[in-house]
Amino acid sequence: MSVPHRQMTSLHEASPATSPWWRDAVGYQVYPRSWADGDGDGTGDLAGIAARLPHLRDLGVDAVWFSPFYRSPQHDAGYDVADYRDIDPLFGSLADADALIAEAHELGLRIVVDLVPNHTSEEHAWFQAALAAAPGSPERARYIFRDGRGDDGGEPPNNWQSVFGGRAWTRVTEADGRPGQWYLHLFDSSQPDLDWQNQQVREEFHAIIRFWLDRGVDGFRVDVAHGLVKAEGLPDYDHRERMLAENDSSASPYWDQDGVHEIYRGWREVLDSYAGDDRIMVAEAWVTPSERAVLYVRGDEFHQAFNFDFLETPWDAARLREAIADSLRANDSVGAPATWVLSNHDVVRHASRLGLDQSRPRPNGITADDPQPDAELGLRRARAATMLMLGLPGAAYLYQGEELGLPEHTSLPAQVRQDPTFHRTDGAETGRDGCRVPMPWEKGAPAHGFNDTGETWLPQPEVYGELAVDQQVGVPGSTLELYRELLALRRERRLGLGGLEQVDGLGDDVIAYRSLGPDAPATLVLVNLGEQPVALPEGARVLVSSEPLGEPAGGDPVLVPTDVAVWAEQPAD
Repeated sequence: MSVPHRQMTSLHEASPATSPWWRDAVGYQVYPRSWADGDGDGTGDLAGIAARLPHLRDLGVDAVWFSPFYRSPQHDAGYDVADYRDIDPLFGSLADADALIAEAHELGLRIVVDLVPNHTSEEHAWFQAALAAAPGSPERARYIFRDGRGDDGGEPPNNWQSVFGGRAWTRVTEADGRPGQWYLHLFDSSQPDLDWQNQQVREEFHAIIRFWLDRGVDGFRVDVAHGLVKAEGLPDYDHRERMLAENDSSASPYWDQDGVHEIYRGWREVLDSYAGDDRIMVAEAWVTPSERAVLYVRGDEFHQAFNFDFLETPWDAARLREAIADSLRANDSVGAPATWVLSNHDVVRHASRLGLDQSRPRPNGITADDPQPDAELGLRRARAATMLMLGLPGAAYLYQGEELGLPEHTSLPAQVRQDPTFHRTDGAETGRDGCRVPMPWEKGAPAHGFNDTGETWLPQPEVYGELAVDQQVGVPGSTLELYRELLALRRERRLGLGGLEQVDGLGDDVIAYRSLGPDAPATLVLVNLGEQPVALPEGARVLVSSEPLGEPAGGDPVLVPTDVAVWAEQPAD
C-alpha cells in the first residue's frame, strides 16, 4: 500500500520544468592548487585542470566553481588578490584561462569564478599607492585608514579582532618614517579591507565583473558576501566570532550590514545587462537567522547562497529536518532556490566531520593530537548525507574529492601548514589545510597522479592511494560510482525542481521525504539515523542505496540499516 495523505506534510512546491539552469544545478568546487598539476611543480594549475575536466563531465555536474587563480602573493591561498584581471604565474596565464573556459563549455560545463571584494592584497597597486600617499588622500580613501587612539595614536582605532586571530588593525609607517595611521583587515594583515562607501571601489568591481563576463565565465561566487560594509563610526565590538561559522550577526558592526544589498543590486544589473538570463552570482554569507540570510537571494540580488545552516547541522534527525524545513520556508519567502552544501575548502570534510562526536561543535581543522574521526562511520554517514542533500529541491555544490570519499588529513605536521589562521594564532586554531590536500587520481603514480614528479604543496595521506579515481571508476558500490548514479538519477527524476513532502510516522530517527519532480514519478528519499533498521513503506521500489541492503525474505519489507539512505520509486496513492 502507499503512504496515506495524512502522513504527508507539504514543505515546498515544485518549480516549472522550464526553470533557469541555476535553480537545480549541481556545482563542483575546484581548489586550483590541489586538483591537477600540469607542470609538475607541486601546485595545481589551469593546464592540469583542463586536462582533467572530462572527470567532471562523466561525474554529471552542471558547473565548476574555481577558487581564486588571480595574481597574488598567496599569503591566504589566493584570497589576497593583487590583480583581479590577471592569472597568477603559479597557475598559468590568461591564455590558459581562456582555454580552460572554452574546454569546459565544450564539455557542457559552466564556469563560476571566485570574486574577493571585501579586501585586496597588500601588494595590490591601489594599496601600494595608499601607503605612499598622505592621510586623507584619495588613494587612502579606497581603504579603511584611521588615526589611532591615545595621545600619540598608538592604540588601534577600535577593539575589533581579526577572523584569523589577533587584532584587526595594523599601523603603517608614513613616508617621513614616523608611525602613522592604521588600516583595517578583518582577515590577515596582508589583506586590507576596501571601503565600499567609495564610489571608485564600486565602479572598479563593475569593471572587473565585465572583464570576466566578456571572457565567457558564467558567474561568480562572492567571498565574504556578508562583509564589505562596516557600521558608521566603526564602534567597538567585544564579541569574538568563530572563524567561518554562522555567528549571530545581528549586533556585529562589520557583518551583514544593510548597505551590502545596494552593492549587489548594482552587480546584478551588470549581469542582467548581458544577453540571456543564465549568468549568476553565488553568495558566501555566513549569516543567521535565515530571515536575514535570504535577503541576499531576493530577485534583484544573488541567484544562490550557500546553505550553511545545513552544513552546520550535526548528524541528528530532528535537527536536520528542522534545518531543511526552515531553509525551504525562508528561501520560498523570496522565491529563491535553496543551495545545499556539505563540504568546501574552509571546513573539515564531511567524511571526517560526521565520524566525530556529534555533540561537540564543528572543529576548524583536526591535528594528530585531537580526537580522531571514525573513518568507517564517517564515510558511511557522508554517503547517506550526500544522498539526502542531492534528493532535496534546489541547487547543490560538491567539493573536490568528496566524490571519492576523501577524509580530512588529520596528521599534517606544523611545519607544512600554510593557513594564516594557524600561524596568526600560534597553532591554537588548526586551520583549513587538512581539507585542501591534492587530489589522488592514480594509485602508485607519483603524487597519486596529481602530477608526474611526485611534488605536492601539501603531503597526501597514505589512504588517498586506496581512494584514487582509478581505484573507484567502474567499481560497483564505490563512492565515485555512487555519486555518478545519484547525479544521473537526480537529473532524470528532476529532484532539484521537485516539490517536497515530509513523510511522517516512520520514527523520530528517520528522515523521509517524497519528491515530486515536474513530469517525473514520485521519489522517496529516506535516511535512517536510528539504532534499529527501518522498513521501507510497502510497494516502494529501491532505486539506489548508500550501502547494500539485505534481501528481504518472502513478503518481508525491505529494511534500511542504521546510517543508510535510500532513494525509492514511490507508488502513487
